[in-house]
Amino acid sequence: MINTIMEAVGEALDAEFGEGYGICTEETGQGIKAPYFSIRCLESASELFRGKRYYRSSRFCIQYFPLSQDGRNRECYSVLDRLCTCLEHIPAGSLIRGTGMKGKMAGGILEFSVNYDCFVSRTEEEEPGIGEMMSHTGVKKGD
Repeated sequence: MINTIMEAVGEALDAEFGEGYGICTEETGQGIKAPYFSIRCLESASELFRGKRYYRSSRFCIQYFPLSQDGRNRECYSVLDRLCTCLEHIPAGSLIRGTGMKGKMAGGILEFSVNYDCFVSRTEEEEPGIGEMMSHTGVKKGD
């Protein structure tokens, strides 16, 4: 589910900001030129709700590395407003609402965090049964 949410966040960022912005989902952003976004899952928790349904809570951090060095605060605050809008609802299987959105400047980059909480159902795979078997029996006449 985490990878599905990360892909949906990436698609929402791409739809909002376009091709001029890179998107990185791995730890190293080396080789990617600013401006770009880095998407990470900070923590995830799963709690049994009822039967085979689980309540899954995941906190994500989206870091924005700005293009300009001179007006980076202004650029980051502009991006922060757009992030709140484009990440409010993401299509990850079904529509998931982002909650607890927070943004702050740290070391010249924007750090934006958001929670995506949802219910998931665990289905157990059935083991294959024996299936059908046909047999023909008869009596052999002996001497």
